[in-house]
Amino acid sequence: MGLSNLGIFHTIIGIIAIVAALISFVKYAKINLANTSGKIYFYGTIITSLTALGLSKQGGFNAGHLFSLLILILVIIAFFLYYKMGQHNKARYFENFLLSLSFFLSMVPTVNETLTRIPIGNPLAKNSGDPLIGKTLLIFFILFLAGSVYQFIKQKRSNKNLSGEVARGI
Repeated sequence: MGLSNLGIFHTIIGIIAIVAALISFVKYAKINLANTSGKIYFYGTIITSLTALGLSKQGGFNAGHLFSLLILILVIIAFFLYYKMGQHNKARYFENFLLSLSFFLSMVPTVNETLTRIPIGNPLAKNSGDPLIGKTLLIFFILFLAGSVYQFIKQKRSNKNLSGEVARGI
């Protein structure tokens, strides 16, 4: 597999972040920063994005580093919306979308690295251009789109319920 110590640390934290996001998606239909799983995703993703900047198969700055920076920006903006915008209902749409997009973008290098390394000695994909990687990412993209629509609908219902409670003085 040939991972450096930084690569091993990056991989472990990344797996923890992905598992936390999946738990949050199952429990809340979104990455919920108000709960432990959402917080683990947030901090794990920041650590993973930063450690990715120190990793490179080809040497030098590459597309993986751009993904890391973009993901880092997305989760920081989402956190800002969560923390600073309070109960501003429209901010929740953007927060949900940005966190889901950060998760989807995290899957691009994850799928590529996993399929080109596992199983050790005879990986499922030969390189990043392998059709298996493209098909797998297409499935993740379709899930991202469907999940985003579902989150939008669910958030819209939640916003209506909150505005109804405010109108009734609850």
